[in-house]
Amino acid sequence: MAGRWSRCLLIVLATAAWSQTGSPRFEAAGAEFVFDTGVLSGKVRQGGRSTGLSRVVHTPTGVTISSGMGLAGHYRVFTRNRRYGDAAWHWPSEARLNPQGELEVRWPAAGDRPFELQARYRWLAPEALLIETRVRAVEQLTDFESFLASYLSKDFNFAAALAGSPPQWVPASPDQGVWQMFPRDAAALALVSDGRWKIPPSPVDWAIRPPLAEPIAIRTAHALGLTVAVLAPRDDCFAVAMPHHQEQHYSLYLSLFGRTIAAGETAVARALLAVLPQTDAAAVQRLCRGWLARLAAEQRSGGARFD
Repeated sequence: MAGRWSRCLLIVLATAAWSQTGSPRFEAAGAEFVFDTGVLSGKVRQGGRSTGLSRVVHTPTGVTISSGMGLAGHYRVFTRNRRYGDAAWHWPSEARLNPQGELEVRWPAAGDRPFELQARYRWLAPEALLIETRVRAVEQLTDFESFLASYLSKDFNFAAALAGSPPQWVPASPDQGVWQMFPRDAAALALVSDGRWKIPPSPVDWAIRPPLAEPIAIRTAHALGLTVAVLAPRDDCFAVAMPHHQEQHYSLYLSLFGRTIAAGETAVARALLAVLPQTDAAAVQRLCRGWLARLAAEQRSGGARFD
């Protein structure tokens, strides 16, 4: 108990320092970018590639919480019954810092990709990263999806989604299947089932779980007293997914967009990754819903827009 309170105190102190000095920033480091918010440190675009946040350390505990391809990386991209290559992290891209210290990434359109994809990473707090993904359609994109992926260390061996009515954390227990998907509603389930996930390489046979209450998925490391949450506004995310607790990817996924984007149209979806010094289910739910409320308020104020 004392250790958990110490971690909470360190995060409170880091947040107080951030509020006095301004928002955390990304910094250029050759072909890569680095960050140190006081709660999280690491790098982005390791080796100049468009992967997620890598070598992410939770600084109050000194524990590395990311693995594999990192946190909040743009992975698979689909339209109806079509998959664009293997992963967006293999596509040519360019990145820059804007004057606010936010990281902007651009994947240009190509002959086999009739769209331009952009992402902006910006810190809302020392423990919370907003990822805004923008797609500009060169031709109509029917039932477009950007699949956002986060890979955690093996400490995060409890996974769940906020689902059902009344809302509750529904665990991704092994007896329910290896790969589990929680769709938002019947229309979302139709997208998941349209054949896009049967296309190689590495097709996935999803076990369909109860409908989402909110697009929120978590992985908890009880031994560390930490929970990592990925979440998004309901209009921006039509499903969350994960493997069962002990599967070796220890991952979380958000299915973003889930609608048809007309030729010439630009669409934006938002997602948040937060590292919470909590494992209590009720407290985690309260904190996640607080972040969703903040995203909604920012959207109403016009603050979540690309320049």
